[in-house]
Amino acid sequence: MNKLFFWVCAVLMTACASYKNDEVLTESGLSNSRFQTEINGEKTDLFVLKNKNKMEVCITNYGGRIVSVMVPDKDGIMRDVVLGFDSIQDYIKYPSDFGASIGRYANRINQGRFSLDGIVYQLPRNNYGHCLHGGPQGFQYRIYRGIQVSDREVKLTYLSKNGEEGFPGNLNCTIIMKLTDDNAIDIQYEAETDKPTVVNMTNHSYFNLDGDPSKDNSDYLLTLNADYYTPVDSTFMTTGEIVPVEGTPMDFRLPAVIGTRINQDFEQLRYGNGIDHNWVLNTKGDIHQVCATLESPVTGIVLNVYTDEPGIQVYCGNFLDGTLTGKKNTIYNFRASVCLETQKYPDTPNKADWPTAVVRPGEKYQSHCIYKFSVHK
Repeated sequence: MNKLFFWVCAVLMTACASYKNDEVLTESGLSNSRFQTEINGEKTDLFVLKNKNKMEVCITNYGGRIVSVMVPDKDGIMRDVVLGFDSIQDYIKYPSDFGASIGRYANRINQGRFSLDGIVYQLPRNNYGHCLHGGPQGFQYRIYRGIQVSDREVKLTYLSKNGEEGFPGNLNCTIIMKLTDDNAIDIQYEAETDKPTVVNMTNHSYFNLDGDPSKDNSDYLLTLNADYYTPVDSTFMTTGEIVPVEGTPMDFRLPAVIGTRINQDFEQLRYGNGIDHNWVLNTKGDIHQVCATLESPVTGIVLNVYTDEPGIQVYCGNFLDGTLTGKKNTIYNFRASVCLETQKYPDTPNKADWPTAVVRPGEKYQSHCIYKFSVHK
């Protein structure tokens, strides 16, 4: 009897160990089951993309979020270079923009109000009196329908219904995320509407190229292909001006160490609590030109960004404050990342002379962004 008892225990322990090992699905240590649940009757999941270089990107259809990105550093060590959480429950418990596909309108709309074809639309005001990232229930908190097209591609779709967060029109959205063999995450957005509306989608990944969110971004090198930026007021709202970067701490036309700029005594940096601004790109919609480069001198990891959008919002994690604990129980401290959000300029619906965000029936909204990783040894 004792032998039988110990044999049964051994089998159970082996089974439990095997189950536990099966739970670790990804190179970044994520468990698939922790992303499989139902929210309001809609299922969530984790999608894993891999290329021939063993780079790995994990995506959840909860908010269309990039959860982890494993890339090699200069010594060939794989590092997770984005912030996020280990489970859907943590994403729900701690509302954030980590890795999210933002919509219907990324960035801010002044006082949450805009006029289109003579009709005034009032949106929720969730940030200093303005509408930020589509409102408190923007796309980052919605469930996309996810389809794994291949081991290197996932397709996400979402129907944003007429009146959702105050926006007009039923908007059918599609996001294609591909992992290429040259270590790039290629993101393409499309949307169609049945009523005139405004659309501005982006990805809100928080990049930490050290692969160590306990460190801040002060030693990163940042380069922006932009001669101008759009200043903000004390509520983070664009003033409507487009001003030169020359002679200011906002000049990143040549590689500059973020820590040498971000704490300078400059009104715009005081307003943004650091860098949280839109730059007017020189690339003029050319997806083949680099619009931004971020580099960690510690790991040698380099991120080049490409887009067909007119602007890029650079946000340096100024409101991370150590109260959030992310993947692998890592505390996310002040300025532990840099966001590079390709998009239309902020508050474009209220700026008639800025590149339009209006989409009408029969038209197709399209936006393209590429995050390409390499190493500088």
